[in-house]
This record gives sequence, C-alpha cells and structure tokens, in this order.
Amino acid sequence: MPRTRIHNMNISLDGYAAGEFVTFDAPIGGAERLFDRFDGRVIHGVDRVDAPVTLDRALTSLWSQGIGAEIMGRRKFGPQTGDWPDDGWRGWWGDEPPFQTPVFVMSHHPHPSIDFPNGTSFHFVDAPPREVLRMAQEAANGHDIRIGGGPSTVRQFLQADLIDFMHLVIVPITLGRGISLWEGLDGIEDRFTVETVASPSGLIHQLWNKIRHD
Repeated sequence: MPRTRIHNMNISLDGYAAGEFVTFDAPIGGAERLFDRFDGRVIHGVDRVDAPVTLDRALTSLWSQGIGAEIMGRRKFGPQTGDWPDDGWRGWWGDEPPFQTPVFVMSHHPHPSIDFPNGTSFHFVDAPPREVLRMAQEAANGHDIRIGGGPSTVRQFLQADLIDFMHLVIVPITLGRGISLWEGLDGIEDRFTVETVASPSGLIHQLWNKIRHD
C-alpha cells in the first residue's frame, strides 16, 4: 500500500515549525533560523551533491524517494491571503520547482492549475484532508504521497490519523512564538514508534512510523 509521508519537518526545541506571518520577504514567517543548516541541494539525493555524505544529507535526501505526489498548504505555496490576486505568482521556486510531480495545494479559494516543463503541476483544491489525499493517491500512480507542510497542514493530517511516516528534524534553537506542530495533538506519540538519532551537526532526527494493528 502507498504510504503518506512527512519529510524534513524542521522544528524548534519549543515545538514551533514556522513563524506566524508569511510575507514575500519572509517565506518561513520569521522562523528562517530553522533552516540555517539546511542544504536544499540534497533533497533529490546525495548522489547529486559533490560533497561528503553525512548523516544529515542522507536522511534529508529521503525526501524524494518513491514519491508520486505532494500535498501542501496555501502558505507554503505563497504569502497571499483571501482571493488569489492576478499577480502571476507561480510559487517560491522559480521556473523549476523541485517537486517534479503533481502537487495539491489546499486552498479555500479557486485558482487555475499551473504546469511546469519539469513535471511539476500545482492543483488548487478545497476539500478536507481525507479527500485531498484520495486525489493525490489517484495522481501518484501507486507511489507514496508526501505532506509537504507547513505545520498547520501537517497537523490536520495527523489529527485525521492519515500519516504513516514522519521525519522530524529538531533544531537546537528556541523561537518563543510561531506555529506549533503539536497544538491539539496530545498523545499523538502513542500511534507511532519513534527512533531518534543525533547528528554531529547538533540536529536531532526523529523517525516516526505508524503502529500497525493488522
């Protein structure tokens, strides 16, 4: 069965995974320090980087393996609110978004699909998590689904018990405020086995696998 996965979810020691206000100049909403140690070049695999293979690189590169579609929240796609403006915005990633799969953007406001030559396509959907997941599974051709964030979107899928695997990266900083990953998720750890490994970089990687009762 295809799995629903979360990868490279950076989170502070006090549980925040994004800032409160996303703008064009602050795409993480003021929580950019969470990504100071992140090397975006490795998300497609350590084989594409001319550098030593470290623990951080190896785990980060799991992001793309076996993925057939992504689901993301509106704030990950762009900073706009309300009705989508006619501003030509096509996401943060320029002409070659890294996804190379269909991407389903959860939004209450309609927007035409956007297609890129490298295989990335953005589809804007207004539906609850289970229905959006069904759409993504149909588009993924039997491959896994990645829940790309941000933390509010991840929280919705965790609350609906739709996540099979989650890779958290605990960054050794405190933010004091922002969007909490854990709000309303008391006892969520009981649904998963959790393995933890510390990196020499100071990052702590947690691998959460859903407990099966079949």
